[in-house]
Formats: sequence, C-alpha cells, structure tokens
Amino acid sequence: MQALAKTSGNLPAKWLYWIMLPGLVVAMLMAYAGDDEKGIFSSLNYEVLDSFLNYSANGKPAIHTYSVDIDDPSIAALGQWPWPRYRDAMLVQKIAEGKPAAIGMDILFSESDRTSLSNIRKSYKQDFGVNIDFTGVPPGISDNDGYFGQVLSRINVVGARYFYFDQFDKTERFAAPDFHFTGRTDLLRLNDATSVLNNTDKIASQLKYSGFLNDRPDSDGMLRHVPLLIRYRGTIYPQIALATFMRAAGVDTAAIEEDSNGLLIRTAGHTIPVDINGYALLRFNGKSSLYPAVSALSILNGSFPLAELNGKIVFVGSSAAALGDLHSTLFDSQFPGLKLQSAIVENMEADSFIREPVWTPVADFAVCITVWLLVSALFIFLREPWQLFLGTAALIGLLLLISVYLFHAFGIFVSPLAPMILTGILFTLFITARFAIEKRQAYEWYKKLANAQQVTMQSMAAVAETRDPETGAHIKRTQHYVRSIAENLKASGFFSEILSNEYIDLLFVSAPLHDIGKVGVPDNILLKPSRLTEEEYALMKKHTEYGKTIINSTAQKIQGDNFLVIACEIAYSHHEKWDGTGYPCGLAGPSIPLSARIMAVADVYDALISRRCYKSAFPHREAITIMQGYRGTIFDPLIFDAFCSIEEQIIEIASRYRDENELVLGDR
Repeated sequence: MQALAKTSGNLPAKWLYWIMLPGLVVAMLMAYAGDDEKGIFSSLNYEVLDSFLNYSANGKPAIHTYSVDIDDPSIAALGQWPWPRYRDAMLVQKIAEGKPAAIGMDILFSESDRTSLSNIRKSYKQDFGVNIDFTGVPPGISDNDGYFGQVLSRINVVGARYFYFDQFDKTERFAAPDFHFTGRTDLLRLNDATSVLNNTDKIASQLKYSGFLNDRPDSDGMLRHVPLLIRYRGTIYPQIALATFMRAAGVDTAAIEEDSNGLLIRTAGHTIPVDINGYALLRFNGKSSLYPAVSALSILNGSFPLAELNGKIVFVGSSAAALGDLHSTLFDSQFPGLKLQSAIVENMEADSFIREPVWTPVADFAVCITVWLLVSALFIFLREPWQLFLGTAALIGLLLLISVYLFHAFGIFVSPLAPMILTGILFTLFITARFAIEKRQAYEWYKKLANAQQVTMQSMAAVAETRDPETGAHIKRTQHYVRSIAENLKASGFFSEILSNEYIDLLFVSAPLHDIGKVGVPDNILLKPSRLTEEEYALMKKHTEYGKTIINSTAQKIQGDNFLVIACEIAYSHHEKWDGTGYPCGLAGPSIPLSARIMAVADVYDALISRRCYKSAFPHREAITIMQGYRGTIFDPLIFDAFCSIEEQIIEIASRYRDENELVLGDR
C-alpha cells in the first residue's frame, strides 16, 4: 500500500483502489460484450473485419476456377429460363471437352422439364385424350430429365441440393452420401436440416456426386461466412464448392481435426478452418470481376476456346438478375452466387481462409484485464497529461498492430475493437476520477492553507496581545464585526468588484493584526493610564508604520498570491479618516483601502463599548450616538450605514465574545 502510494504522486493509495475497481468491472463487461456475436459490438467488429479483408485482398484474378454463366445475353439469345434439359446437357458436354478438373452445377433442377417429348405426350393425353407419336427421335432423348441425368453421370458432374430447416420431409427417398467425414465429428455442432430439396428423381438418381447450395449472410446482411457442412438425418453433407473441390482431387473422404485454434477439415492435402457450426470465413481476392467467367452462349456457339478450362474447376450457374442468386459482399453489392463457389474453391486451393480461433473469448478477457492493468499503471506512474495521452494512444496503437500482425502473418482474426474502446473508456474514467480527486485534494489543501494563514495571523496577533492592554476578546469581536459589515455590503450590491468570498475570508483572518505595530511602542506610552502628551501621541501613532514593517517583512518570504496584503492595509491605514485628517498618510475618501475603512468602524465601536485603563465602557446606544457624529468625517458613510443596519448582529457578537468584567453593554 505504501509503495503504491509513493508512486502515485498526489493520489493516496485508497483513491487508487477506488479508481481501479470500477475500471476492472468495466474491463470485464467489455470483454463479455466484445465477444457477444449479437451484442453491441457485433456490427463494429464486422467493420473491423471488413477493413482487414479489404487490406488483405490481393486484387489478382482467380487461377484455379472458371464460371460458365447462363447470363442475360445467353437467355436473350437462346430462350427464356429454364432451358430444355437437352440444351443444358449440350452445355455440360461442351464444357467437358475442355477437360476441366471437375464441373459443379450451381443450379437445382427440382421440376420436370415440360419441354421433354415424354411430358408433352402425357400432357396431350391428359388434356385432350390424344395420343401423339414422334418419329425419328434418337433413343434416350425423348425424356430430357433422364437424358440430362445420364450426361451428368457420365461426366461425373457434381449436382446440387438445398436443405430446409423449417420444413419436415417424411419421405425416405434420399441417396446415400457421396462424401464421408471422419475424425472429430463429435466436436461439430452443425445445423440439423429437417428436409431437402433435390433435383428431379430422374436426375438425382443418376448423379454420383452432390453438394448443397445453402448460404447465410451475417447479421448485418453481408456475406462473409459460408456453411461448408450440414447434418441431415444424422449424416454430414458438404457444400457444393467443397464437394467439387474434393471431386477434382479424386477423394471422397475428409477428416475433421482439431488444433490449438479450433476445428479443421483436412482433405486432398489442404486444411480448411471451420467453426463448430461448420462455417468458414472467406477471404476474397476483390470484386467479382476477378473471378473469370464466360457466357454460356459463347460455349454453345463455339466462340470460346475450351482449352481455357483445362485443369480448372468449373461451375455452371447464372448471374441473371431475375434468378436472384446475388449476394451483398464487401467488394460487390451483387456478388453472383456462381462466383461465390469460385471464391470458396480459391480459398481452399490457397489455404487462405481466415481463422477465428476458439480461444478468442479467453484472449479478449485476458487482453481487457491487461489493458486495465496497463492503463492503471499509466495513471499511477505518469503525472503529465500529455504523457498519459501519449501512453494511452500508444497502447491503442499496439492493440491494433498486434491484431493486424496476427491477421497478416497467420490469417487469424481477433478483433481489437473491445480492448481499444476499453482503453479509451478507462482513460476517460481515470482522468475524470483523477481530476475529481485532485480537485478535492486542492480544496483540502486550500483549507489547510487557510488554517495555516489564520494560525500565522493569530500567532502574530498573540505577540501584540502580550503588550497591548486590549484583550483577545477585542480581537475576536472586531474580526466578526468586519466580516458581518463586509457581508452586508456585498449582499446590498456594494463594492461587488472587491468583496468576493475569498476577500471576505482574508479580511476576517487579517483583522487581528490591525494593532500588531503596538509591539514597537514603549510600555510607558502603551500602558499609560492618563492622557498622552503630544510627543507621546506622536510615538503612539508610529504603531501603524511598525505594523506595516512587521507584516511586510513576513510577506516578502511568501510566493504567489500573498494573503498578508489585506493585513498590511488594515495595520497601516485603519486610522485614516474619510475627511483626510487621519494618519499616517492623511488619505481621504475612496483612496483609503476598503479593508481599512471597514476596520475603522469596527475598531472605534469596540473601543467605545470596552473598558480601558484610562476610561469606562459606553453603553451600545451611547456608542452609536457618538459614532453618528463622525459619519462622513472619520467614517465612510456607506460603511457606517451598513454597520448600523446590522445592529442586532453587532450586539449579538459583542455579547458572545465578551470578557468577564470587561464589557458593559448597558442601555441598548
């Protein structure tokens, strides 16, 4: 405790603990809030993540994937969507001629092809009772769905499916999974689908490989995380990009593993970090234009060199606005879902997914506590405001630098936002607390200083009392008289530029020194019971100059605002008269210091009502009558009137501080 107090400058140890304790509470709350995915920092953390993703985007074209886009020009040239399945089959066959590593269909064919000859025959039979026969049709293409399924099967195309989580499927028709997941699957907390939307039976039954098309934006509507695994009826299924990636590598098995940062999917010699819900955090190259695409029309009309597709993973889909497969991302407000599959595969090929480690909550708590300790240390060891500001700014910069380094060097994202905001909050909290405490200390110091001033003056006055026949009660009474007169003048609006609270306080503690100069007057004059001669009176008047000299000799040793200035004015000038006939300088009117004019009224009144060795005491009413005769000659009329307006108060002061057998108020 003592060591801590020594390092804290003017802050006592008890106050340090009272400052640090709320800071600790704030630190723990910030650690919790910063880790809450739906809390107040979630959107701000996304902003930080986006800035990091933007910073890390390489801006280079994708090299491992290609998209075949059934875009608006293709639909305009070849007919509205959906196309006849034989045309889709022709497109896939053309793509296959380019010898890609694998083909993934980013399209779900969940309804039968109405242009199929077999379906047309059924419709005419059902609607008109007419049997239609088609001649010259090659075997196998009268059923477009069956034919399309055969083509997809022969080329080993990865088909699509879509899982639902709010519908229930009672059917049991669902093919065995094409890909298998082993390892620490017990650590996964995957979303459990309740039903599935598949291709038509004639297509789905022939597909050898499939992957799901589900995606889900983050809470702010931006797509950053993609689900790579979903559980359905107790079995784990892959997302279509993962399925196509595994198909290109010729593997059908992936292992779920765990390392110090969390879970991984290990397959085809690559590691794909996922959270316990099976989601991965994408790193985009940049805008969607960086992911190569070719129009389906160019493939079908032969204008595109198919060799461009050699060894690439190709996805077939549509960016047509009417189909609505567009997503809001950091780089594109309408990023085609087709190219999203390319972005996922590019991340897999480059092992460039961003990791959000499982230890983030623990790290956030530890960092927030560390920040609390460091900011506390700054306020304990540093005194200058600029040092505190620079120290806090440096700490914020260090937090940001560490986060950027982890992201750049290891692909790990740990948001620095909560600790950075905590640093700012603690800085504000501590500097406010310090200001309040130091203000309180300054006030306490001021009270001690005021007490010291009063003790100093009382000590000096006590010196005068040892030789002056006037008693200590006289000093007390005149003190309170002058304060009461000054307060009445202030309340009445007089001398407002002078009569501040501080001035009145100093006037109160200075009054006892008005006759301190009498210590320099010889005893035979000071204690003489009879009237003084002119020579003796001239020596008595010297006490004002002696008083000024004594007080000034002390005042010269005091730096800053000198509280003895008023005492010096009173001691030197309280015998000056309003009409200029007083001493020692013969000052007149407002040229006499205000403090001395107030003291003159108080001093004369108390001298009149007090018994002295050379006179008897006058009753209050007689004393006032005598003084009224000197209004405008000895006394400032304004001050004398203020004195008379508080008669009751003056009488109460005289009674409260009377000496035994000294004061006789008599007739009021």
